[in-house]
Amino acid sequence: MVNLMSISRNFFLGRELTKKIGPLNFLRKREMDAKAAKSLANVGLGNIREMEESVNFLSGGERQAISIGRATFFGAKLLILDEPTAALSVKETEWVLRLVSEAKNNGLAVIFISHNAYEVFEVADRFVVLQHGRNYADLTREETNPEELIEVIAGRIKK
Repeated sequence: MVNLMSISRNFFLGRELTKKIGPLNFLRKREMDAKAAKSLANVGLGNIREMEESVNFLSGGERQAISIGRATFFGAKLLILDEPTAALSVKETEWVLRLVSEAKNNGLAVIFISHNAYEVFEVADRFVVLQHGRNYADLTREETNPEELIEVIAGRIKK
């Protein structure tokens, strides 16, 4: 996210809709605002303020929702989230985990990087634990539970 840019500009960052008039390209701002607002409403940000508002005024959860909404809108096949719930409130964390589950259920592959085994366990089907850049454990949800996963992450159990 670029803090000083608007919500819709961040949503379309690198994929802006433009119209060419002579040698100049102009942003199709109204169309970008409308499409971003509709897509963000689909991920639970229907009450978002104005699309022209700067993203530096948004909460961490709202920023994550914009990222997930953007990935969904542009047809991404893989979403990589690195500590997406760090520094979020409990309510925002629940919301982001729900968005991740919905994205996964809609066919989007998700790599969720986290140190919080309880959060990861809510949304993951498979757990890969790395230690010093090497694969230390590879478990399915059916093979483990959050407490055992914590032991594996801590290196007290080798699976």
